Amino acid sequence: MDSNSIGVLMTCPMSPPYLEQELDRRYRLLRFWKFPQKSELLKPHSQEIRAVVGNATIGANAELIDALPKLEIVSSYSVGLDKIDLAKCKERGIKVTYTPDLITDDAADLGIALILAVLRKICGCDLFVRRGLWKNGDFQLTSKFTGKSVGIIGLGRIGTAIAKRAEAFDCPISYYSRSEKADTNYKYYPSVIDLASNCQILVVACSLTPETRHIINREVIDALGPKGVLINIGRGPHVDEAELVSALVEGRLGGAGLDVFENEPEAPEELFGLDNVVLLPHVGSGTIETRTAMADLVLGNLEAHFLNKPLLTPVV
Repeated sequence: MDSNSIGVLMTCPMSPPYLEQELDRRYRLLRFWKFPQKSELLKPHSQEIRAVVGNATIGANAELIDALPKLEIVSSYSVGLDKIDLAKCKERGIKVTYTPDLITDDAADLGIALILAVLRKICGCDLFVRRGLWKNGDFQLTSKFTGKSVGIIGLGRIGTAIAKRAEAFDCPISYYSRSEKADTNYKYYPSVIDLASNCQILVVACSLTPETRHIINREVIDALGPKGVLINIGRGPHVDEAELVSALVEGRLGGAGLDVFENEPEAPEELFGLDNVVLLPHVGSGTIETRTAMADLVLGNLEAHFLNKPLLTPVV
């Protein structure tokens, strides 16, 4: 097999450049982002593109899939699949792979980091020193993490990893998921509102589906209350962002740590001046070690497909 003749469409730049470099070395790589008019790339190359490599920002929607009659596989550089039209892929017999497990530790680490950053106002402390304010007096008192009750929406790989880390801080753990888990002693709540009413820190760690879109709404936020903290390391659309902004501005919610937003890379400017909010640019899996391992898994899935071997992490 001459892999250099296989057309692979990469949907957007991905960090580190290792993945792009390896794709370019192994295949005929087409960079989607370099064509402002997408049809300029798709029309002349539609018959040669057999694979799409996407991520959590740009995957493969129905329009793109329909434009590629020879498409055989979509390999996602992400654990999330909400940017891929899975139904269309099934209909066309297109294989889909992703990068599960690899991001679990990084995402869970970041969840705990966000909790600490919000409660202990770490970002504000840093600015306090940098701006020379310490010489004028001590920083304000903050809030303790150890012993606070943590509720987790979605007790999958990442949710469980967060729970284990929070247990090390002597935090009581409870959770909501589609069904009660048989293999855990954590307290289960049958609704998100019940969970929010009974925890001090609410962590969103579930997959994004039509059912979980805006799973954090005004009712849930009000149940969490003016002393509660919301942490979102899932996907931006899990949270009704307009309701979250109004609750934080009005003081109906105690604080928030957000790694994801509804309309990335846009984030609500109303939050920029709030010292009880920590905002991150979707860096849940953003370590060199994990991103390199993810890239290797994408490459491994493509290689397995084109050699007619079993896929390493198949979804469809």
